[in-house]
Amino acid sequence: MISVDLSKAYRLLNHGPTILVSSAHNGKRNIMAAAWNVPLDFDPPKMIVVIDKNTYTRELIEASGTLAINVPCVAQIDMVQKVGSSSGRDLKDSDKFAQFALKTFAAKQIIAPLVEGCVAWLECKVIPEPHNQNIYDLFIAEVVAAYADERVFSNGHWHFEGYDELRTIHHVAGGSFFASGEVHQASHSD
Repeated sequence: MISVDLSKAYRLLNHGPTILVSSAHNGKRNIMAAAWNVPLDFDPPKMIVVIDKNTYTRELIEASGTLAINVPCVAQIDMVQKVGSSSGRDLKDSDKFAQFALKTFAAKQIIAPLVEGCVAWLECKVIPEPHNQNIYDLFIAEVVAAYADERVFSNGHWHFEGYDELRTIHHVAGGSFFASGEVHQASHSD
């Protein structure tokens, strides 16, 4: 895992991957899958994610003011489907991390856990926008730290060649996912 310069953090999400949003507050934690997310700004880096008002993850995000974005890969499709198809509220004496044996590690600037095995991680602080949150379920967050698996992301670019199981995933519907594909380089680029 390498730190990603915050000026390049948007590149971790600008290809539209399905993400795992983790949250924690007051000793409770949760995780959910989210397909509707996008980078918003460069300096400071910001991102947007849609989180339904009925989710337990949102309850913890609103209480803590923070969230973590975990970018899962092909090797984690079954786990992503399970996490995205269940509610943490239904687990009385447990949580999704224990239920699905998710290994985590501590974030550096927020309390939400980061999920092992993902290929990128963003630690985020919510920028309160009550109108957008209440009407559109739209959260704007500033990225305060970013990391990536250097096998597939370095020098500000994704490069999945030789690591098919680490390709990011894109939820289509009904448990179907696309994997990030082949890179085609323009003749004039950075």
